[in-house]
Amino acid sequence: MGCNVMETRPEDDIPSSESIKKYNKGVKHLCETGIDNVPKKYIFPASQRNNENEVVLSLKLPVIDFAELQGPDRHNVLHSLSKALENYGFFQVTNHGISNDTIENTMDVSRRFFQQPMEERSKYMSTDLQALVRYGTSFNQSNDSVFCWRDFLKLNCHAMEDSLPHWPTSPSDFSDSIFQYAKQNKFLFFKIMEAIIESLGIIRKITEDNSNANDEALKDFVSQEFENGSHLMVINHYPSCPQPELTLGIPPHSDFGFLTLLLQDEVEGLQIQHEGQWLTVEPIPNSFVVNVGDHLEIFSNGRYKSVLHRAIVNSNRSRTSVASLHSMPVMNMVRPWPTLINEDNPRRYMDTDFATFVDFISNCELKEKKFLDSRKC
Repeated sequence: MGCNVMETRPEDDIPSSESIKKYNKGVKHLCETGIDNVPKKYIFPASQRNNENEVVLSLKLPVIDFAELQGPDRHNVLHSLSKALENYGFFQVTNHGISNDTIENTMDVSRRFFQQPMEERSKYMSTDLQALVRYGTSFNQSNDSVFCWRDFLKLNCHAMEDSLPHWPTSPSDFSDSIFQYAKQNKFLFFKIMEAIIESLGIIRKITEDNSNANDEALKDFVSQEFENGSHLMVINHYPSCPQPELTLGIPPHSDFGFLTLLLQDEVEGLQIQHEGQWLTVEPIPNSFVVNVGDHLEIFSNGRYKSVLHRAIVNSNRSRTSVASLHSMPVMNMVRPWPTLINEDNPRRYMDTDFATFVDFISNCELKEKKFLDSRKC
């Protein structure tokens, strides 16, 4: 659902206390009131905007076939995975085992949540960064000097028994659909992490001819490190925008965790920075975009780097995406793995934990890779 076009009112250009209250209700609510210009609160500096005069370059990310990763060609697929993470920090995974029905239900119920009246959505509105359920706007509306053209619903998924009772009850099938998706998403994360750990050489083959023993060693390692790990789901809604060249859905940033598994609809909007250019990722139906987070960059001691990415918006269609951010348990320290530190590759990052990250974003605007930069040795 896009913006209804009406005359611009003075308060849309002057950030009065009343207009700030309106902005805090989210972009969708702003659109529902009727606008034909982007308010100043959402206009990014010219140097940060999506340059409408640039040729839009599309990017086909490296594709990892999950079925082949589990098959006899695993060694070659692991090599492709490693190269994708070193060169792009991103890849797309297909044949991942999560059914098309589950994906369609997840996207459908996510759209229907944002199609509800403001009165229903606002039940979950909060500025508490650690709330079990949080509906909000921009990136961090308490700190952002410029708001981005996004509303979101964040769900804590790593303590389901605590958070599930607080999840939205409308649409009526919301909790069941998202719960089933979250479980399968977590399993996929585990399997991808097993491959990443193997690609880093942390768990070396026990024997050349005993694949079962090797598999169990990987499973045990990932289970021990991530069994009760952090899992945050962010359902994003980007309404169509009357002047998309002036704003961004999300500004350039890196993700904080180990891996983000992104499910997106067919509307293009995700861009990654590669070799100094912003490239638009071409969506592949029923696939996931997977990217390295800051924690994995720290853990790999810089071999796999978290990459700047952003979301752009358009004037024709709204966009929906569901990001699942996975990491270690929130009480754990993230540190470079000892076997990845040597004379040729000395320790590059300080130990960090989730509390340090929360404290950082509570006091700073989260831009580009500022958090990770703060953790470098």
